[in-house]
Amino acid sequence: MSGITPHLLYLHGFRSSPRSFKARVVQQRMEAAGRAGDLICPQLPPSPKAAMDLVLTLVERYAARGDNALAIIGSSLGGFYATWLAERFGCRAALINPAVDPLKDLDKHVGITTEWHTGEPFEFKREYIDELAALKVGTITRPERYFLLAATGDEVLDYRDMVAHYGGAHQHVIEGSDHAVSEFEQYVDEVLAFCLTDNLQGGAGSDPAR
Repeated sequence: MSGITPHLLYLHGFRSSPRSFKARVVQQRMEAAGRAGDLICPQLPPSPKAAMDLVLTLVERYAARGDNALAIIGSSLGGFYATWLAERFGCRAALINPAVDPLKDLDKHVGITTEWHTGEPFEFKREYIDELAALKVGTITRPERYFLLAATGDEVLDYRDMVAHYGGAHQHVIEGSDHAVSEFEQYVDEVLAFCLTDNLQGGAGSDPAR
């Protein structure tokens, strides 16, 4: 649907918030482009079901307008959520070191933990693992709708799992870096161009950039 300017949804990772470095870089770029009002960046609750219920209330009115009315950026666990949403809405999604199968990774975090940016404690309940399982996408459809930014130096998740899961999608594999992609300012324009440019031609395929 040519001519529709997409709203952009940013989903942070586990224990993170809209105050994360990558979220702030995206916000700064959107502000510089005069598009701050097009960015939706909620604080996600610990419950995956509650998180997706919140997001659906925020974006369904945009997603209902067509494929190109909404785009999503998801980091880590936010990338897992973004994949479920992209499959639901048929919209494009950019994934930054996404969690492919967070069930086992987060099992060890069941209990009381803290939010990175405030130190505030919160409980990650055992039942949330089942909620994650309900959101798992076994195989993506329409891989041209996805852009993967993965770092070989990710100390939390294995980038090879990401590359395999998002096979056929546009991929930029960074040699080195880390889970946070600390130099994200170097890549944000590439991510935003994928999300906010109407023409997806040439988006499919792999660009390892090694």
